[in-house]
Amino acid sequence: MRTSRRGTATVAAAAVLAVAACGGGDGSGRDGPPPARAASPEPSASASPLPAPNGRLAKDPQGLAGDLNRTHQAIGPAVDAWVRADPSRTGPPAAVVHLALRQQRLYRVLAGDPGLRKRTLARLSGPVADQTRDNVTAVSKLLDLTRPVDDLDGFRVQEPEPAGVLLGHFRDAAKRFGVDWRVLAAIMLVETRYGRVRSPSWAGAQGPMQFLPATWRRYGLGGDIRDPRDAVMGAANYLKSSGAPRDYRRALRAYNPTPLYVDAVLRHTRQMRKDPRAYYAYYNWQVFVVTTRGDVRLTGPGARRPG
Repeated sequence: MRTSRRGTATVAAAAVLAVAACGGGDGSGRDGPPPARAASPEPSASASPLPAPNGRLAKDPQGLAGDLNRTHQAIGPAVDAWVRADPSRTGPPAAVVHLALRQQRLYRVLAGDPGLRKRTLARLSGPVADQTRDNVTAVSKLLDLTRPVDDLDGFRVQEPEPAGVLLGHFRDAAKRFGVDWRVLAAIMLVETRYGRVRSPSWAGAQGPMQFLPATWRRYGLGGDIRDPRDAVMGAANYLKSSGAPRDYRRALRAYNPTPLYVDAVLRHTRQMRKDPRAYYAYYNWQVFVVTTRGDVRLTGPGARRPG
């Protein structure tokens, strides 16, 4: 796979993580994780049980379709409650974390089996079918661009900035450069899971928006490549210089010159345009690494913590 001038060498360092990490900063210019923040209120005892983070998933189309429908119905109200609680100051409630992870795991199962995907989609309708089709297709395209790693040595993850804070960065950059904030949000989702990945790519791309230092010097506006706000501003500047908002496909090809990457980013963007709650679900997608022995999840409840 070719690399762009910007330098993402393996698409989706966090989406499917086929990077061979070699250490790096924490994405904020600080040592160690960011300060702890208050969590949103947890569901009451009478609420429906949350899906187990590593619980079994159905293997048949009917079971998968039913799970997708149930998860879709539950995550919308959970996100709404979190947004009312102010996601700039509160971490995601357990309901959103667990339901978003469930969706992500279901999408990954379908992404890896085209036949199962087709049969499952045939049992879905309306917004659930549309959402599933876009997300599964995006995940599948990114998986096609990965190369499995042998081990997790040197891989580093961290807690992301609060969802509301990141949203402010996206919107400020959109206003300054005239680009769609959802495109910026989709790029950070694909590249580093909103900054959860703090290791450089194997090509040396750095920070939450994955820039090569040489490209950053040209488009980074004098900011810190690892700072989330500076990185978003640099990415917006780069997209604007590459053809956005007039031609997002052209701009994204400059960001990473592979049609699979471009289509994946635009599909995630489309879902956020259709339903603003999609951003908050995506924010809670976790870091999976594709290894030669299968997928390993490094973040979220029940994850394997890298040593």
